Order: sequence, then structure tokens, then C-alpha cells
Amino acid sequence: MDGLAIYPGSFDPVTNGHLDIIRRGRRIFPHLVVAVAINPRKNPMFTVEERVEMLRESLQDEPGVEVDSFQGLLVEYARRRKAAIVIRGLRALSDFENEFQMAHMNHRLAPELETFFMMTGQDHFYISSQTVKEVALFGGDLHGLVPETVLARIQARAQKSLD
Repeated sequence: MDGLAIYPGSFDPVTNGHLDIIRRGRRIFPHLVVAVAINPRKNPMFTVEERVEMLRESLQDEPGVEVDSFQGLLVEYARRRKAAIVIRGLRALSDFENEFQMAHMNHRLAPELETFFMMTGQDHFYISSQTVKEVALFGGDLHGLVPETVLARIQARAQKSLD
């Protein structure tokens, strides 16, 4: 399949579920941009720069994958990048309603942009960035939920917020 695909998200922090979607998406699309969204309405654990760095560390051995960040409407970013596809991961039925609405709004704003939904792998469907942060704040075991390169950063940040 031709064209640039974008996988947008907050990635606060990146999880193994995200990496599953990225790696599988890369098998379908020759060039995949993982785009960290800057959302002023959210209170992230990590800065945009830290999230970009963690993604780059986690994806350094993945050819055809680029990490970037953007602010504003996804459709405007996609147009600037000349992207044809937006990849969205679905963990459960509860994700679908919101993603369905977003996909239709994006299509209304940019009819040339298609949304490609991917189901998260069975080993990762229960993992979300929010859950990872909560487990970290209470000292739970994050092994297998996030890349090893991210694990120490999350634990340090969680400990700092408790101090």
C-alpha cells in the first residue's frame, strides 16, 4: 500500500500495546509516522520532548518508522505531511465509539484522509497509558507493560510525584 501513515496519540507513556500497533502497522505501510499530540487540556506525566525521546529509543531498530510531534488538528498535520492514512488502535468496544466519532469528523474535515483501525493484540488489550501511570504511582510491577527503556523513567517519575 502506498502513502504515508500517521499513528497519532499522547503516548504518555508509550506502552507495549502502542508498540504492537506500530510494528504491525509498519508491516502494512512502508512509512509510518508516530506523532505525539500536544494537548493543552491534558496534564501529562512526561513532556512532549520526553515522550518523543522514549518513542525513539523504543523504535530505534524499526526501519520506516519516524517519530514526530504536532499541535492542533490532526487533519492539518496530516495535510502538511501529505499523509493518506491515520492508524488508530482499538482495545475494546469502549474505544470504538470515540474513535468512530473522531474518524468521521476527520473525514468531514479532510475527505482525502482515511482512518485505518487496528485491534490491539490479545496480549496488550488491557494496557493503557492511564492504567500504567496508576500502577506506577502505587508501586506496582510494570514489567511486560512498557518497553524496558521506558520502565525506569516511569518508576522515577512516579516516585518523584509521591515525594
